[in-house]
Order: sequence, then structure tokens, then C-alpha cells
Amino acid sequence: MAHVRQQIRNAVVSAITGLTTTGSRVYRHRLYPLANANLPGLVVYTDEESTEYLTMGSNRTIQHTLSLKIEAYVKAVQDYDNILDQINVEISDALSADVTLGNLAKDTQITAFSAAGEADGEQPAYIGVFQVQVAYMTKEDDQETAV
Repeated sequence: MAHVRQQIRNAVVSAITGLTTTGSRVYRHRLYPLANANLPGLVVYTDEESTEYLTMGSNRTIQHTLSLKIEAYVKAVQDYDNILDQINVEISDALSADVTLGNLAKDTQITAFSAAGEADGEQPAYIGVFQVQVAYMTKEDDQETAV
């Protein structure tokens, strides 16, 4: 089995795969820019995580707040903001359908969105970044099972 954080990341990827605008073009983290054939596309990765111990003694219960990023990549000369807004609607709908991500999480929320453009190449690229917070709990001695 994998760490609950990895299971959550996989659940988010599954939830947003098959959206109308981005289809199956969903990737886990990336080292290189997405090729034109992969656009519009989404990239999912873990940003950071904070923890809070809720109990004392041995085998403590830990509340985790996981920060994930979903980056939406679009190439367009015009209407890129409308495309990013449509992707936003689709991601919001997909994640709100099951905020527990199959009982891995206590809650999932999109907490921020930002967009930026890049004018390199023959067609401008635009990136929308969704900040997603996922609250989940584990036991100290079992990081592979959500509680």
C-alpha cells in the first residue's frame, strides 16, 4: 500500500481525468513543458503538507492538511481566460462530487486560483494554477491508512 498522500494524489488525478476540455491529458508532476499534443492539459502535484497531533501518548492521531496544485495549460491566441474558466468549472464539479476522495479525506477544497501567460513560441501559453487543500487523518504508526 502507499502513503495516504499518494493515494489522495491518485484519487485527484482519477477525479479530473476525462473532463470535457482536457480529456485524458492529466499528468502527475512534470519536469519538461507539455507538448502541443498534450494541450490543453492538467498537471497534479503535491505542494506541501502540515500536520497537527490530535492525541497524546502512543499511536497518536494526526490531522494532515495537504496542499495540492493542479496546473491547467492552454495555448490560445484569444479566449484563453474563457478556456481556463471552463476548466475551472469542470475541475470544481469533479472535485465537489466526492470531497472525501473515496473516504481518504475529511474534506477537499479549492482555495485559490491564479493565472499567468507566457509569450514564448508561435502561440502564447497560459497557465491556470488551482490550489487545493485536502484534510485527512492517519495514525502515527500507519501512514498508509486514512482514519
